[in-house]
Amino acid sequence: MPHDAVTIYDLQSMLPATGPDRQTLEMLARTAGDALVALKSLQRTDGHWCAELEGDSILQSEYLLMKWILGQERSTMADGRDGADTLQKIVRYLRSQQRADGGWGQYPGSAIDLSATVKAYFCLKLHGDSPDAPHMSRARAVIRSMGGAEKCNSFSNFYLAALGQISWNAVPAIPPEIVWLPKWFYFHMDRLSAWSRTMILPLAIVATLQPTRKLGSEQGIAELFLSEHDRHRLKMPMTTPHFWRVFFKVVDSVLKFAGRVLGTAPRMSAIRAAYSWILARASQDAPAPTQGLGAIFPPMVYIQVVFHALGVKRSDPLVVRAEKDLDAFFIEERAATSSAPASAPTSPETIHIQPCFSPVWDTGIAGYALADCGLTASSDRSFDHAAAWLRAKEVRWTGDWIANVRPGTRAAGWYFEYQNAWYPDVDDTVMVAMALKRAGGAENEAAARRGVEWVFAMQCENGGWAAFDRTRNHQIYEYVPFADHNAMQDPACHDITGRTLECMSWLGYRIDNPTIAHAVEFIKGHQEPEGCFWGRWGVNYIYGTWQAVIGPIRCGVPRSEPWIQRAGAWIKSVQKSDGSFGETANSYEDRSLMGTGPSTASQTAWAAMVLQEVYGANDPDLWRALRWLAQTQ
Repeated sequence: MPHDAVTIYDLQSMLPATGPDRQTLEMLARTAGDALVALKSLQRTDGHWCAELEGDSILQSEYLLMKWILGQERSTMADGRDGADTLQKIVRYLRSQQRADGGWGQYPGSAIDLSATVKAYFCLKLHGDSPDAPHMSRARAVIRSMGGAEKCNSFSNFYLAALGQISWNAVPAIPPEIVWLPKWFYFHMDRLSAWSRTMILPLAIVATLQPTRKLGSEQGIAELFLSEHDRHRLKMPMTTPHFWRVFFKVVDSVLKFAGRVLGTAPRMSAIRAAYSWILARASQDAPAPTQGLGAIFPPMVYIQVVFHALGVKRSDPLVVRAEKDLDAFFIEERAATSSAPASAPTSPETIHIQPCFSPVWDTGIAGYALADCGLTASSDRSFDHAAAWLRAKEVRWTGDWIANVRPGTRAAGWYFEYQNAWYPDVDDTVMVAMALKRAGGAENEAAARRGVEWVFAMQCENGGWAAFDRTRNHQIYEYVPFADHNAMQDPACHDITGRTLECMSWLGYRIDNPTIAHAVEFIKGHQEPEGCFWGRWGVNYIYGTWQAVIGPIRCGVPRSEPWIQRAGAWIKSVQKSDGSFGETANSYEDRSLMGTGPSTASQTAWAAMVLQEVYGANDPDLWRALRWLAQTQ
């Protein structure tokens, strides 16, 4: 098999004379070469990459519940497909996601997620599964053992209320008037995370208009509730401090009382303003091309419920496009069972749903990998094609981010999805900028520098970078009743900050630059006592440590600094005897699990990069990790 630009000579020339033997080099050369060929084989004809994104069961269950709220459980799909048949394919996949313990979880190996299990049970019952079936009995027993369906989170309660299973009194009040709040007000849309903005205003309209479909008692889930009283009242997480729990319950009661007194008529101007805000950021073309509200699953579901609540006809072009944009996330499969011969009948068709698309990120990181293999846009057609595709995706539109930066900041940057011009983000921008800078060429260099200039303007006051906005932390936001998804804000985090510093290093910035120095101090301030770093956007401490140290080192922080050495020592302490690394996502729930879990290629590669940066190419633990990667390809 050809190995393109990767050869044994290339590897030998990059390693010191005291490095591994020729046999090891040959194995690594084959590994790298085969990986490069595989990567190129996945490139799309227009130059980009886009891998499948996985999500948990709520993608299937919330889509199905949306269809029941809209009364479309048997209606033809937007693309003309049979609706009932399509939904049955989703049901089959949802059923297959149930675990042996009877519940549904957020990821393999997670604890049971109560809200996910309630929604899955409800969907299966609506689509004909008998409550007495063994799998339904197991699910019901699990739900009741965890305190009943009355303990679902607030986002699940919107679905349950809209299908008449709980009172709207159990749903947090979100007044649409928040769209009018002045900038000086403590709670303001500009201070929320980008994803929260696109969810909260649609839910504000729904919570105010309270569209409710009445189901027959045989379709409902009364059997999942333990307390009829608690079923119909607002609950708040016990993790919320007592004062704020009482405070926000009082605020919620006042808002609901005012809503009952006023009715909806006097509030229609606020609803119209919120609706206009939503439509401006929903599916549209130039000058701000966007595929769906926020270009991500939750708000793209909620907007369809908003259309329904406001009486917008399904034939309206806005609704048709919203449906098609959401349904584009479908992945339809008919796979043969693993134990059956190739000639055997295939299993029933299923549909599972992606949370969004990731082409800009995937293409940026693929370009970075091509550059690490010694390729440039001038030497490799695949890289040139990818760079051109990325340049065409540069955002020159002034989106929501402008509210939090200094006046006159020039728009430039990249988003995650195919089209999402309102919401470019720092992480994608720095990944693309690194790829373009390393691709070479005047056009690529200019685009990379425009992106980095925008990223500089997005630095937070504490020295770090957040994902979508220049932000400050407002801890009280995490206590509001509709904040139990734990992501109301978009805080600066050291993993994105570290990757940003790595990007800056490729463009010549060093530790003597005040902006860089400020960012390094921000990272240092978040080191765990063990020496590692928590990872917000990847699993978890291995990932976080990799991101935290690479950028500072490449910006000129000496490897000998104590905090760098502590990080390297921690990485070595969690390496397995076979050279690999792995960490379970349960480390987010239990920090004693940091750095432990099934071995994975990604986590082993991240750790290997830390070892390379901290200890150099001769480090024996680095080579143990590389051998494991080669042997398990």
